[in-house]
Parts: sequence; C-alpha cells; structure tokens
Amino acid sequence: MANDSGGKVAKPPSIEGRGKKQTGSASKKGEVFVHKTAEVSEKATVGEGTKIWNNAQIRELASVGKGCIIGKNAYIDERVKIGNGVKIQNNACVYYNTIIEDDVMIGPNVVFTNDLYPRSFIWSEEKRGPPITVGKGASIGANTTIICGRRIGSYAIIGAGSVVTKDIPEYALAYGNPATIHGFVCECGRKLDKAKLKSGSIICDRCRKAIPVDSKLLCR
Repeated sequence: MANDSGGKVAKPPSIEGRGKKQTGSASKKGEVFVHKTAEVSEKATVGEGTKIWNNAQIRELASVGKGCIIGKNAYIDERVKIGNGVKIQNNACVYYNTIIEDDVMIGPNVVFTNDLYPRSFIWSEEKRGPPITVGKGASIGANTTIICGRRIGSYAIIGAGSVVTKDIPEYALAYGNPATIHGFVCECGRKLDKAKLKSGSIICDRCRKAIPVDSKLLCR
C-alpha cells in the first residue's frame, strides 16, 4: 500500500515495532519507512525508526538495527548484520556476512567484497571469504573498496577512494591504495596532534576528549 511520499507500509513480519509503520508523508518516532521501489525480504529483520530509500534491496536473513538510513540503490546481502544508528549512502554494496556495528557511516559507492579468488565460472558457498567487520562509530569515505576478512576499528576514518587490504586500528585515519595510516582521529572526527601524545593518549583540541593511541603506530 503506497503513500503520497512514495513510501509503503513495510510488510516483512520480522520488522520490529509492528503496528508503528509509516502510512503517511510525515515520519513518526518508531516507524519503519520503506520506499515503494525498495525490496525487503520477508526473512530480513529491520529495526524501529529505520528508513529504506529508492531501489534499495535487503536480502533474506539480513539484520538492520534501529534508526538506520539505507540510501538509494544500496544493496544489503544475505546474513549482513547492521547495528543501530548506521547510515549507508547511495549505491553502497554490502556483501555476505559483513558486520557493521552501531553508529557507522558508509559513504556512497562503498563496496564490501566477499571473494578473495573471484572467477565467474567457479562458484560455491565454500568460496565466500571471511567477513568484514566495521567497529562502532567508524566512517568510510565514498568509493572505498574493502577486501573481505578485514576489520576497521571503532571510530576509524577511511578516506574517499581507498582500498582497504589490511586491518585498520581504532581511531586511525587511513587512506590510499592500499590504505595506510596517516594519523589518528577523535570520536568527534577531528585529526589529533601526534605531538601531544602523552601517557598513551592524545587530548583532542576541539572536544578535549582523551583518545588512546598506540605510539608504535604513529611511526608508520
């Protein structure tokens, strides 16, 4: 059943907060909004307050938390686990078994891969690579590609256009092809001054929060 805003009543029986789905153009707290062109499997789980926009697809056994935004043309594969408060921008592809923790930002056209040895003529479930994990509060810039099996630590920032081939520690600022560490950032997103490292942490100039930093990584 469509509404005037281009949305429809979300039908999957596993949507949380059933009975609180958006039926009009105005959004109410706790409602799930699914655009009329989006495709959400009846075997997927979607948390309260989440919005799923034009032509997005959420596959079976995927789990999307509360208060998320799934942008236009985004693809969420089978068994993907997405936490609360996650924003996934337009055209992002999140493939099989990826784990995205709370409050993560995924930029447009980001790709999470799931096959280390891709061949169109060789495929089986056993070929799926190990999962990618993105820690709480991390941000991944537009057009980034992440190789399967990698972990991006909490509150890390990955610069636009990067290729992530190795694990990235928490609070790291990494970019390039392959992505390498170019410093560390606060939870507020500002780059930390490495010259102010003291007793294993750096105090953010903006919010004054003390951020733990491995001094060995600053030498990279």
